[in-house]
Amino acid sequence: MLTGEVGTGKTTVSRKLLQDLSDDTQTAVILNPSLSAIELLATVCDELGIKYDTNTSSLKVFTDKILNKLADNHASGINTVLIIDEAQHLMPEVLEQLRLLTNLETTREKLLQVVLIGQPELQQLLRRNELRQLAQRVTARYHLLPLTKAEVALYVAHRLQVANGNSSIFTSTALSSLFQISGGIPRVINLLCDRAMTLAYTLQKPLITHQLVVGASYQVLGDDIVQQRQKELWKQIFVGSFVTFIILGLVVGGLYA
Repeated sequence: MLTGEVGTGKTTVSRKLLQDLSDDTQTAVILNPSLSAIELLATVCDELGIKYDTNTSSLKVFTDKILNKLADNHASGINTVLIIDEAQHLMPEVLEQLRLLTNLETTREKLLQVVLIGQPELQQLLRRNELRQLAQRVTARYHLLPLTKAEVALYVAHRLQVANGNSSIFTSTALSSLFQISGGIPRVINLLCDRAMTLAYTLQKPLITHQLVVGASYQVLGDDIVQQRQKELWKQIFVGSFVTFIILGLVVGGLYA
């Protein structure tokens, strides 16, 4: 299970996974999980190339066909992987149907590997009592976090290098503003950098400055969001300064005690 906030790169990670899978792996990818149980099974059949009669299909028919396909793949030395993006939208009954699909196994391994990708709400969903059996079958969990301040600078430099650009066009203050406004979310960083560079080109500025990043943020995110994030930043600075002041007070008091 891979989770993360919106824009942290979950779909990018899944695409990279698909690129790196070996030829002995067959994948079924579901990008729209807002499906009923029978629609989900039908989509799995479509992805795996399983033929079925739309007039006589039922949960049992779909399940039997999928299980037969999994058994055939295993006999041929082929791994089968089901990847579901935006999995936080799956209904509990659909998740239970997924669990039933994973019941088919040999004495050594499962015949179907399922990768669930979604927002943090997916974690809450799997904590529901009726889904505890599925939650227990999740053998690996990873939560994508936003980039740190240092990682934002490295990320921007890497993207510029890949584009054969000058990685030093963003000033240090611009990168600090970029981190503060974006919160380290890669998707927001991309949007802000693109708009900031467009503004710099329009104004014929050789460097991306703090002012250009702020100007880009108002265009991309809007006044309300930028002002809210600036308020949160000042709040963090105030709390940090207050805590530092208290600690210094205690230290000085201890010296004179």
